[in-house]
Amino acid sequence: MLALLILFAAAACSGVRYADAPALEFDQIDYGFEVHHSSQSPRIAYIDEGSGEHTLLLVHGLASNAGFWRYNIEELSRHARVIAIDLPGYGKSEKGDFPYGMRFWAETIRELIEELNLQNVVYMGHSMGGQIGMTLALEHPESINELILAAPAGIESFSPGAGDWLASVFTMEGVKRTPEPQIRENLSINFYRWNTKWEWMVEERVRMAKAREMDEFAYTVVQSIRAMLDEPTTHRLPYISVPVLIVYGQYDGLIPNRFLNPGFPAAVFQKGHSKIAHSTLIEIPRAGHMLMIEKPEVFNASIIQYIGSRSAVSATQ
Repeated sequence: MLALLILFAAAACSGVRYADAPALEFDQIDYGFEVHHSSQSPRIAYIDEGSGEHTLLLVHGLASNAGFWRYNIEELSRHARVIAIDLPGYGKSEKGDFPYGMRFWAETIRELIEELNLQNVVYMGHSMGGQIGMTLALEHPESINELILAAPAGIESFSPGAGDWLASVFTMEGVKRTPEPQIRENLSINFYRWNTKWEWMVEERVRMAKAREMDEFAYTVVQSIRAMLDEPTTHRLPYISVPVLIVYGQYDGLIPNRFLNPGFPAAVFQKGHSKIAHSTLIEIPRAGHMLMIEKPEVFNASIIQYIGSRSAVSATQ
C-alpha cells in the first residue's frame, strides 16, 4: 500500500493525471455545440450558430480544432452567423493523404463558402488559421469581405536555414509520444498566465494520443509546420486588398519565435499592420498567444466593435 501511495505521489508531482484515462476518439471530442459536415471532399466538420448580417468564419490554428473557439461562439453568434470549422486533417473533419498546405486549406474553405452559400464573410483565423486566411485573401479575395487575424502566423519571417531547423524539430513520433507534463508545458507557453480551468486541453490532447486517427493527426501537424514555412505570406502582405484587423496578445510567447527571432510581439504585428494597406491593429493587454481563450470577454468585444464599425463605414459609402 505504501509503495502504491509513493507511486501515486510521484505521478502527481510529475503532472501525470490522465495516463489511465480511456482513448478519446476525434469524433467524440465535445465542442459544446452541434457539429455538421459538408458534402465536399475532403469533408469539413463545422459548427453553425446564430444569424445576422455578417458570417464570421472561424478557423483554428496548429494542432487544435473548432472547440478552441468555445469561449467565443456563443457571444459572437448574438451579433452574426458564426461558422467554426475543423480544417481537413484536424478534429472531426476528414483525414487522409491530402496535400496539406496553405493553398490547399484556402481552396477547401473557398469551396465550403460556396457550398453553404455564405454571404458577407468575415474570415477570422487564429495563428496558422491566420496565415491560411491571408492566403485565401490573396488567392480568392472575392470569397471574403473582411479578414480578422488573431495572433497570426505568416507575418513573422524566417531565414531558410532557420525554417529548416524549426521543421526538423517536429516529427510524427514526437507529436504522438509527447509526455503529459510536456504537453501541459507546451500549452502553458500559449498563455500569459496558465490557469487550471484550461486543463481540458491537456486531457483532450493526452487522450487523443490513444485514438485510432492519431497517426493521421500527427501527419497533419508535421505537414502543417512545413507548409507554414514553405508557403510564406510575409512578402505578400502589401497585396492583401480586403480590410484587415490584426488582434494580438501583449505577451504572446510564440510570436516571434523566441529561439529564432527573439523580440517583442508588438514589433512583429506592427510591421504587418504597416504593410497591409487597409488594416487596424489591436493589442490585448496581459494576454498570450491563445488570446481568445485567455481573454474571451475583451477579445469578443474587440471583434464585435470592429464588425460594427466596418458596417457603419459600409453604410456611408
